[in-house]
Amino acid sequence: MARVWPGARHHRRALSMADSIHALAIIGTGVMGTGIAQIAAQAGLAVHLFDARDGAADAARANLVATLRILADKGKIGADAAAEAASRLHVAGRLSDLAACDLVVEAIVERLEPKRALLAALEDVVGESCILATNTSSLSVTTIARAARHPGRVAGFHFFNPVPLMKVVEVVDGLATSPAVGDALVSLAERMGHRAVRAKDTPGFVVNHAGRAYGTEALMMLGESIASSGDIDRILREAAGFRMGPFELLDLTGIDVSHPVMESIYEQFYQEPRYRPSALTRQMLEGSRIGRKAGHGFYRYRDGKPVDPPPPQPVPAVDMLPPVWIGAETEPDRDAVRALLVGLGASVEDGAAPSREALCLLAP
Repeated sequence: MARVWPGARHHRRALSMADSIHALAIIGTGVMGTGIAQIAAQAGLAVHLFDARDGAADAARANLVATLRILADKGKIGADAAAEAASRLHVAGRLSDLAACDLVVEAIVERLEPKRALLAALEDVVGESCILATNTSSLSVTTIARAARHPGRVAGFHFFNPVPLMKVVEVVDGLATSPAVGDALVSLAERMGHRAVRAKDTPGFVVNHAGRAYGTEALMMLGESIASSGDIDRILREAAGFRMGPFELLDLTGIDVSHPVMESIYEQFYQEPRYRPSALTRQMLEGSRIGRKAGHGFYRYRDGKPVDPPPPQPVPAVDMLPPVWIGAETEPDRDAVRALLVGLGASVEDGAAPSREALCLLAP
């Protein structure tokens, strides 16, 4: 039976409001950690930065102060607002310096055991009403919280890169998470200018689960030489309306982040074939071609800008449209797709199997 966080009963009302959170700690000052720190400081919270790597937290604070100054110079925020936000950024030399924080967000390496060990160490430091949140993108919040003395205070608080621009954040309730904790994180996300989505503790949560086909299917097409990365990106961007193609997105996120997520979701779904990771991204990870931050991924970069983006290609001319065969599990789905195609002037095949010339459309 899950143990009940003793603070939940006494602080349920207070924790349901973002105003109860004044001091926030960020553990792990990489790209995600510093992004969360920036929006928290701009929202008026005192932010304490901690990193186990020597000098990393100090460097992160310096970079954040420089970023705020640049935003002020560009007129994105006022000079006074930038200075005030910078004054709220503090470096913590030890975990014990976080004792007075109302919320701790861990943004460390995406591996289960380090996250669980960190939560155990934090429970020896923070007060009983402090919320412990994980920025995990794919690991089970329930599993991360399993060894905690008070799992009711543990929840997922998953931001997306780049944090200041990507306005969605997933608030994930584990099986033992107190509802008041999730409520408080939803309110805090809104206070920081983001939109919170309450998610169940399922592999990949909402966004990474929904996005499996976007990346894994594109990687399968590339691996089978159906089309080049540039062609696939251009089709998804220019024809399907996505802001970035799948390979542009993988380069931005980083293969070192994306590939472990692919593996994690695949394993959590008991090797479901639809979620199978790509051997190509494993090879790129081993070869350190992980994307923009390394200068080389699916494309090459200099100072974060593509060096040789694929040139635009003209839309191919088609003299004669092929017949179309529809694969659908239900008659209403098949009829709806058929009506759309006929309205577009297509010739629709009615056989049980497609002809060799047919374009196959599958309605899941």
